[in-house]
Amino acid sequence: MAVRKWQIMTCLIIAFSLIACAGRDLAVNKKRARAYQEMGEAYMMQKSYTMALREFLRAELIYEQDPYLQINLGLAFMAKKEYEKAISHFQYALELKPDFSPARNNLGAAYMENENWNDAIECFVAVKNDLLYETPHFPLTNIGFVYYQNGDYNKSISSYKEALELMPEFPKALHGLGLAFMKTERYDEAVKTLEKAVKKMPKETRLHLDMGNAYRSIHEYDKAYKSFKQAAVLGKGTQWGEVAEENARDLWLVD
Repeated sequence: MAVRKWQIMTCLIIAFSLIACAGRDLAVNKKRARAYQEMGEAYMMQKSYTMALREFLRAELIYEQDPYLQINLGLAFMAKKEYEKAISHFQYALELKPDFSPARNNLGAAYMENENWNDAIECFVAVKNDLLYETPHFPLTNIGFVYYQNGDYNKSISSYKEALELMPEFPKALHGLGLAFMKTERYDEAVKTLEKAVKKMPKETRLHLDMGNAYRSIHEYDKAYKSFKQAAVLGKGTQWGEVAEENARDLWLVD
């Protein structure tokens, strides 16, 4: 009987030792993975997306069950325009942490880039309804963009306005609202809204281009020309810069 008790005690000691060792190994792995992840985040800040992705993948090989790492992987793949891969990582982050609204918002953004409009709306609405999400004007602005892409301009306007009620000078929402006003031929409102957006983002090429189109719609041709020229300067060597230069040239010839 004494021998039997000794055997049981020995087995228990071994079992607890193995559990303790496993716990220490897991802690060590998490720490190693976190070091790679922090390096990747630093590369992301520098817009060195390939280097960032390399570090995140190294972290994943060590410890993959970190929802924050999965978000980082998704963002890195988004930056490289690998939207399907980004979607899979954001989905995995939500499997690991189902109430993780930042992951859901990023998933919606990936769906949006992939033109999966219905899936994107579903994600953004869920994030918008999360009372603990600190920046609901972001998903509301994204909802406005999706409705705009679907040609539902009145719903787009409504969503952008809701975002601006929460963050009155949010430039992305102002820009989107101005474009939606243009589509519904509310040109005066479009001009006023886009002027506010330009003040908040004075170096945005596409915004100056859209501002020029808005001025042209109300026959403010001098202002339109100046906006197009500004867009051409800011976007020199890019597609939008060339479009702006063409628009400015057309106005000059007409004048």
